[in-house]
Amino acid sequence: MISDKNIICFASGWNFHPTSKHHIMRQLAERNNVIWVNWHASRRPSIRPSDLCTMAAKLLQIRRGPRVVSEQMTVLTPLQVPLPGSTLARRITARLVCRAVRKVLDSLPPRPVQVWSFAPDIGDLVGRFNEELAIYYCVDAFGEFPGYDRELILRRERELIDKCGLVLTTSRPLYEAKRRLHPNVHLIEHGVNARHLSRAVWEDIAVPPDLAALPRPVLGFVGVVGEWVDLDLLAGLARSRPDASIVLIGPSVTPLGSLVNLPNVHCLGPKDHSDLPAYLRGFDVGLIPFRDVPLTHHANPIKLYEYLAAGLPVVSTPLPAVRELEGSVWLAADVAGAVAGCAQAIESNTQAARVNRARLMAAESWPARLEQIGKLIAAAIGRAPAVEETPAHAASRALVTATVEAQ
Repeated sequence: MISDKNIICFASGWNFHPTSKHHIMRQLAERNNVIWVNWHASRRPSIRPSDLCTMAAKLLQIRRGPRVVSEQMTVLTPLQVPLPGSTLARRITARLVCRAVRKVLDSLPPRPVQVWSFAPDIGDLVGRFNEELAIYYCVDAFGEFPGYDRELILRRERELIDKCGLVLTTSRPLYEAKRRLHPNVHLIEHGVNARHLSRAVWEDIAVPPDLAALPRPVLGFVGVVGEWVDLDLLAGLARSRPDASIVLIGPSVTPLGSLVNLPNVHCLGPKDHSDLPAYLRGFDVGLIPFRDVPLTHHANPIKLYEYLAAGLPVVSTPLPAVRELEGSVWLAADVAGAVAGCAQAIESNTQAARVNRARLMAAESWPARLEQIGKLIAAAIGRAPAVEETPAHAASRALVTATVEAQ
């Protein structure tokens, strides 16, 4: 197990919907000191209301300074210049961030430092904290997010990878893309807070009133409703199953389009992760209605593990990371497939099946994932003086770089 380190984590959105990075850093904070750095310099903001609200929130966080959120975790939002294409802006940002991080780091007991980055573009900061290891934890194809400069992100990501001793990826497509760029790349799929979520199976917890009042069956989605969610698929499912309640739990960052005014679609908004078992207990099916786009092609949806840990059958669009599992996971490429999959899922949803799914996920916990990662870190630190690039990897990386730049 990873312990007795000072870990600097670069990631976006501590206050946003919980993701894998939140779960991992909370686990690490049990045995290490963690400085979570809210990174917001990857994308040039626009004048859209959502961006203006985000900027106002960030300025407030900057003004408040470091925030201690647990005994061994501090959240920090340093001042940054979000102009990723500007060399001067990057230099200013690096200086400001380093100064803020070092101030917090100096207040901690002296321990070996590690840099963990869930952001693809912090290469300018690697090596500035006398760290024993820098880790790039790649969870998404970042260049595919709306508003990001794809070519610029890919270039910055390559710079970061070159400086890291270890690269972790969370899906097979991400692994295949990154293993050509570095000799020490590994596939570590997402884990799950199994003990917490399986309360939906083992305990007689009450379903919250805003969900309990809705007609059954409940076909539910938990997560951010963004451009990658197939709203037309959900609308078609709602129209085909007027007897069912289509429930969305989580923030919406895109207009709901075809879902608006459908009487059996219910948007309950964001919920605290501590309340998730109670809501999942009220679901009959967990939905993963992602569109077939490059962003989702590289994704490994954590909600798959969360649904199964709560005993739920899952109906998902056919993503590479989502495998059909007899009696638990049905793949659906269109509305007809989703309707058929939900019908089969509901029929299969016996108590025995729920118990079996929860037990299956018990071995996929975040502590189990960190045990795997800990061994990789120990091996990476043991390499002297650093991970050496073989001629084959160098040639492959040069070929990939040339191909990307030619696109």
